[in-house]
Amino acid sequence: MENEGRRILIVGGVAGGASAAARARRLCEHCTIVVFDRGPFVSFANCGLPYYVGNVIENERDLLVATPELFRQRFDIDVRVEHEVLAIDREAKRIHVRNLRDGKDFDEAYDALILSPGAKALRPPLEGIDLPGIFVLRTIPDSRKIRAWIDETRAKRAVIIGGGFIGLEMAENLVHRGLQVHIVEMAPQLLPPVDPEMAVYVQEELEGKGVALHLGESVRAFTGEAGASLAVHTKTGTVLPADLVILAMGVRPETRLAKEAGLELGPRGGIRVDAQMRSSDPHIWAVGDAVEVSFVGSDDAALVPLAGPANRQGRIAADAIFGRSSNFRGVQGTAVCGVFDLTVAASGMNEKTLRRAGMTNFETIYLHPGHHAGYYPGAKPIHMKLLFSVPEGRILGVQAVGAAGVERRVDVLSMAMQKEATVFDLEEAELCYAPQFGAAKDPVNLAGMIAANVLRGDMPLAQWEDLPTHQGLLLDVREEKEFAAGHLEGAIHLPLSELRQRLDELDSKREIWVYCGVGQRGYYATRLLNQRGFRARNLSGGITTARTYGGNRS
Repeated sequence: MENEGRRILIVGGVAGGASAAARARRLCEHCTIVVFDRGPFVSFANCGLPYYVGNVIENERDLLVATPELFRQRFDIDVRVEHEVLAIDREAKRIHVRNLRDGKDFDEAYDALILSPGAKALRPPLEGIDLPGIFVLRTIPDSRKIRAWIDETRAKRAVIIGGGFIGLEMAENLVHRGLQVHIVEMAPQLLPPVDPEMAVYVQEELEGKGVALHLGESVRAFTGEAGASLAVHTKTGTVLPADLVILAMGVRPETRLAKEAGLELGPRGGIRVDAQMRSSDPHIWAVGDAVEVSFVGSDDAALVPLAGPANRQGRIAADAIFGRSSNFRGVQGTAVCGVFDLTVAASGMNEKTLRRAGMTNFETIYLHPGHHAGYYPGAKPIHMKLLFSVPEGRILGVQAVGAAGVERRVDVLSMAMQKEATVFDLEEAELCYAPQFGAAKDPVNLAGMIAANVLRGDMPLAQWEDLPTHQGLLLDVREEKEFAAGHLEGAIHLPLSELRQRLDELDSKREIWVYCGVGQRGYYATRLLNQRGFRARNLSGGITTARTYGGNRS
């Protein structure tokens, strides 16, 4: 048989390595497949670790996706945990391995080698960073240590360094455990995958749950003595007492093995691979958090440590080893995070990424539809931002925040992006509708309709970031009670219901920027004015979006 006797060795398990191993067995019943992992577990749900710390997941066994015994019994795959691969001899096609249980070293030959070493949590060389009570969270043993520390010290105060997905999930779970939580984030916003004005909703939710935020702050040092409380010192002089510190500052790809073997690394420091996940050595593949990828629609190299792409990469590497033509098309960075009563999700490139890549031919809209029909009780707003190319209307990215229905809409838009759909396709998307689930015009449809109106010239846009330099008229078309409750500084007030009768109060020589509550009445007013000889633009998303830009209200 063609593949009989081939040896497939895999370094690292979890998402990428475990998927590669299982796929390889399905493609070759007669190959030898061996997985080496230096930890005690080969395949576990690391995304569930914060919830295990928070006692939402009570049983550690529930985090185990597959055990060495399951791999052996179901797939005849030899999984060796607590075995660290120390070196690769590319010329001899061998790896040097150490059994961490007995300290013995040995070599293993391969016909194909898959590297899935993952990434390690960042631990910058700060004063005091190795003090007791300072933890990272990447593995089940990490979660055990944090749980034990909370229980043994009866911790009451926690400081989390980093405001990304892991930092926010840890904040929620530590609050559930009864701890007072502070988050220190070097950037001026939380959640780098979303743009600043979308992160505002998440920041407000955290503060509403009692989490203290220190944005634009970086850590200078940690102090403390054995048995005494820790303290986090920031560069601005703030001192935060703590019983527990979580380092959630991001991760760095584990590339030591690849680098020492002479494999080519990319500009971001990850292992460089081709579309079939093959490294610069034709007999070595690499997958998961350690490799560099590119965003769909961009050639920029990126590090995207997500389980979904890692699983796909593992399958593709196995396919390539056995001559199949599978290719990795890139990532969209589709991700979701629960933050107390909110869900935040994103897919595709955000505005920061687009501008960094030099892309300027795109437009942005905001909308705030209900997650289901407004006449059915309990409708919750979804705050959405859609980015699309001009003039084609190709969907480039979406970000959404809300209490319900968020991940469903982002998933639909993620698939639309994968199929290179446009906003005109979103107008025609046929989605499930019953009043408790959605609306006849789903938020996905509405996003497409609004964007299509922009591209057709039916709704000239004005952007909130340009408002401070705008020299024209600012027109509020909400009703009297809404205007009295708060409006943008300098705005004149003409309710949409009276606008046709009061057009003579407007200066036709000045451009008019219109706003309402969420953008719909502003659109109606913009259409009316432009057909009556005025030059009008709609401020997308209305005053609901304005407040995330810090719009001055009277």
